[in-house]
Amino acid sequence: MSLRINDTAPNFTAQTTHGTIDFHQWVGDQWAVLFSHPKDFTPVCTTELGYMAKIEPEFTKRNTKLIGLSIDPVDNHSKWAADILETQGAEVKYPMIGDTDLAVAKLYNMLPADEAGTSEGRTAATNATVRSVFIIGPDKKIKLMLTYPMTTGRNFDEILRVLDSMQLTAKFKVATPVNWKNGDDVIIAGSVSDEDAKKTYPDGWSAPKPYLRIVKQPS
Repeated sequence: MSLRINDTAPNFTAQTTHGTIDFHQWVGDQWAVLFSHPKDFTPVCTTELGYMAKIEPEFTKRNTKLIGLSIDPVDNHSKWAADILETQGAEVKYPMIGDTDLAVAKLYNMLPADEAGTSEGRTAATNATVRSVFIIGPDKKIKLMLTYPMTTGRNFDEILRVLDSMQLTAKFKVATPVNWKNGDDVIIAGSVSDEDAKKTYPDGWSAPKPYLRIVKQPS
């Protein structure tokens, strides 16, 4: 089953470095970032996990939890965390899922549903598509999906930027333009009529085109 934006994020129970979790219960009323890895002790992923550990407080400020996944046992994750601390200078404090039966990878369409076997004997190459990022809202809906190749490290500053945009646009009837950053001007949503927009923005807006109404970011 393929997944799309605004689908309910599939729920699952899994073993993690923080014990067994029910995913939806774990998310609770917060946002969550689920990011996956094809195998432990892979070089690019080592740098990614370390960087996420460093910027986890930024996600916490945004009421957002982090959870990683790798197609290897939880015991391996703990050993990998020691390498990450040594090489990246950051301690991984967020949970890491041990997806040894490939169940979560299949559930999230990162591996074919009919993929046979377990993590035993699999390589990073056979799990190459397990390189995805999902942002999930408090309503348990998928808000974003990204999949990267194994040789390209992910830009988690971009994930923070997108999270800022989605949290803003969930609160206000606005959209964010290209390369928007927190504090930049925004666009009044197309679903808002000019009449209604005047009530919210009595000082007006800039409109190079009738459909492109630009205002300062609301707060």
